[in-house]
Amino acid sequence: MNPNASPARSEGQSPTDDLMDDWLFLSSDSAEPQGPGVSRQDLETEDRGQLKSKFISAWNSVKYGWSLKQKSKFSKSSPVIMFGQSYELKDHEKREHFRRSFASLLWLTYRRGFPQLAGCSLTSDSGWGCVLRTGQTLLARGLLLHLMPPGWTWSASHHDHHAVKDDMDLPLTRPSDSSERVADVKEGPKIRGRKLSLGSLLDRPMEATHRRVVSWFADHPTAPFGIHQLVELGKSSGKKAGDWYGPSMAAHILRKAVEASADLPNLVVYVAQDCTIYLEDVKGLCERPPPQFWKSVIILVPVRLGGRDLNPSYITCVKKLLTLQCCIGIIGGKPKHSLFFVGFQDDHLLYLDPHYCRPAVDITKENFPLESFHCKYPRKMAFSRMDPSCTIGFYAKGQKDFESLCTVVNEALSTSAETYPMFIFAEGKSQEEEERTNAATNNMAYIQRKTERRRVDTCSSMDEFVLL
Repeated sequence: MNPNASPARSEGQSPTDDLMDDWLFLSSDSAEPQGPGVSRQDLETEDRGQLKSKFISAWNSVKYGWSLKQKSKFSKSSPVIMFGQSYELKDHEKREHFRRSFASLLWLTYRRGFPQLAGCSLTSDSGWGCVLRTGQTLLARGLLLHLMPPGWTWSASHHDHHAVKDDMDLPLTRPSDSSERVADVKEGPKIRGRKLSLGSLLDRPMEATHRRVVSWFADHPTAPFGIHQLVELGKSSGKKAGDWYGPSMAAHILRKAVEASADLPNLVVYVAQDCTIYLEDVKGLCERPPPQFWKSVIILVPVRLGGRDLNPSYITCVKKLLTLQCCIGIIGGKPKHSLFFVGFQDDHLLYLDPHYCRPAVDITKENFPLESFHCKYPRKMAFSRMDPSCTIGFYAKGQKDFESLCTVVNEALSTSAETYPMFIFAEGKSQEEEERTNAATNNMAYIQRKTERRRVDTCSSMDEFVLL
């Protein structure tokens, strides 16, 4: 049921492992003594927690696995739009470019068998962590733009040379037009692919950066953007492992995670307040004294595009935003079923689905496998099924990029002016930032008049949006 499934197997994996992996939910490991000083009652409690976690993983694999295994059909008469790029599928080269670009996106899904989350016995996020996973996927998209050269793609030829090519891999007879080309490989109709040693790949800066970004999302307490860290950061907002996280909550957790990370000193995350991007707030985060440059910024905008259902008036605007290269995706989905939207074709959204539970990957091992962090099969969903609650992401590398972002996003938002704009840009600072500034410079208490504008705290709940 793995959407990346192919006759290929990871290095060192036997045929039996391949068949049993998703169905071997009970093992003798949980029954083994955990060491001296552990009571039988503690062992039984821990076993029950692990058994429950494995059962939930099994149920979700059955619940979502069949749809993930199926492939969506794409029309050759209409272009596919993904992250500001248009792909004409009737053209072979552009179709292959789309496949390669899609397969290069980092894909974060449910995992099982990772170290226990703090304060509970959960070793899987299956059934409750899908919004955190789509949030990770959006952040991963922003990090690849931030750290990798423009147009970077992860070639499927990086796989083990025993792998069998499938319909998402590059044609075997086509030499790479990027840095993956090997000088001593000759072109010809009988070429079976570029054979690169794993060591030579790891020596390449881009591949090393690719692996480093993946490791930041590892399911381990030390990973800066892993599930353990995100759950820990959610506790200050009243959330715990096993709770449902909304798109707005995920945005604030991602902001805190990047702020706490020492790996990204030149990147900040800004979360819009009340569907408003305050320009002075962004400037305050990004601006640094010369000769230093502006910090790069990921802008997250939580919105609610309707009441219980999506207001169709906003579909055109959502399409416009997805055609922008500065847009890094949408944390959205269907009710209680989060998806990461990356583009569209006609009246259907393209998405990555986190609802597939796989074993946690030990990133401490040398040359840990990367295949489970990439998806080869694009999926589609009708716009009409989109949940109105979502968070839209943007990325600007520098000051000029941010100014350009403001211009093109404002133009896209003008398409919803007949109803009410999805969100707006405003000069000045948000009330929260002004209060923070005043508190730092003036400790005098004051009484706020009833007529003064009050800010909706979108950080406290997934349901607290400004309704459009």
